[in-house]
Amino acid sequence: KMPALHIEDLPEKEKLKMEVEQLRKEVKLQRQQVSKCSEEIKNYIEQRSGEDPLVKGIPEDKNPFKEKGSCVIS
Repeated sequence: KMPALHIEDLPEKEKLKMEVEQLRKEVKLQRQQVSKCSEEIKNYIEQRSGEDPLVKGIPEDKNPFKEKGSCVIS
């Protein structure tokens, strides 16, 4: 098993190398405006809301978490 790597234990030069590597990866990412992405997410959710069990509920006969029976103590 490999030991856990703690950034604070690395020399400053290694920390800076890791940061540069990360920035190089991030600069290649395609970025989009939040307003455009949020509109797309909203549309995606609205289109699928009819299929979402959290919105429309689960039919009693298909609910795996429905209690099978109950116990009453009187």
